[in-house]
Amino acid sequence: MMGVSVEMSMYPLLSDYKLLIIDFIQRLKGYPELKVISNNMSTRVFGDYDVVMPILMEEMKFFLQRPETVVIVMKIIGKNLEE
Repeated sequence: MMGVSVEMSMYPLLSDYKLLIIDFIQRLKGYPELKVISNNMSTRVFGDYDVVMPILMEEMKFFLQRPETVVIVMKIIGKNLEE
């Protein structure tokens, strides 16, 4: 098992961007196998690499396929740096 910490920020290119960001965070928090911490600047996801990455791929694909243009920035470290 390899822990991973992922810091993500979503930037919907819309004037009414907040609902998409809130939806993204709530969807991530719906996975009990992830620890999700969000603040005003980013959302951090912690867990096992083999669990976290497929979930993030699925959720990012969901939002990137929407008609709105969305930019997602992600930083990954191969350690579980939970607070």
